[in-house]
Amino acid sequence: MTAKNNGVKLKVDDLHLNFGGVAALSGVSFEVREKEILAIIGPNGAGKTCILNCITGFYRPQNGKVSLNGKDITKLRPDKIVSLGITRTFQNIELFTGLTALENLMAGRHIHMKHGSIAGSLYFGKARNEEIKHREVVEEIIDLLEIEPIRKQLVGLLPYGQRKRVDLGRALALEPDILLLDEPMAGMNVEEKEDMARFILDIHELRETSIVMIEHDMGVIMDIADRIIVLDFGQKIAEGVPEEIKADPKVISAYLGS
Repeated sequence: MTAKNNGVKLKVDDLHLNFGGVAALSGVSFEVREKEILAIIGPNGAGKTCILNCITGFYRPQNGKVSLNGKDITKLRPDKIVSLGITRTFQNIELFTGLTALENLMAGRHIHMKHGSIAGSLYFGKARNEEIKHREVVEEIIDLLEIEPIRKQLVGLLPYGQRKRVDLGRALALEPDILLLDEPMAGMNVEEKEDMARFILDIHELRETSIVMIEHDMGVIMDIADRIIVLDFGQKIAEGVPEEIKADPKVISAYLGS
């Protein structure tokens, strides 16, 4: 795939993140453009998840800035950043295991709900109409991710691959402009990976969502990413389209192997 020359949605500028004497990120900068899939790759411990945590407000970098549509969001709370249109999935699935798949997706609609718990529990008038609209959004996600057969099953009882799909669905329920995926295919078999790659491409094309994806499966990355950035020991060592990354000597040495 070729890189797109669209406008910049998200800008990460000179991020520095330290834990005691350990430098997790050292001067990392990059841009996320409109309607693109940007992949972040690198060895374990390279700082990939740290970047997502800085973008979403879970970590506060010592130096540097994160901007969304030109607005500095570096010091905003995670809930505020979500309300601005950035959502994520987690490397370790963070779902409500005692709720069904459907209920987990509905929980993802919380930032869009305007009526309180009392009106919602009575289920009348505007609260009822709002509930119907949220259910319509969730039903579209269920169809998109093909999770109809498991909609009423408790998430804690689902196989790992299906839980990853529900996790993606809950992130979509927030209606993000930018979707951050932290190893969405980790622990999956080949068939599950193919399905997840197809869902990611569908989200990207049908919803025109900008996607930032951390993933170790290089075959998938090379197939679906528009651009790739490579980290090693908390520093960006390369950036470019897949063909450039595959041929970069520094990347081959640090990650891909000779």
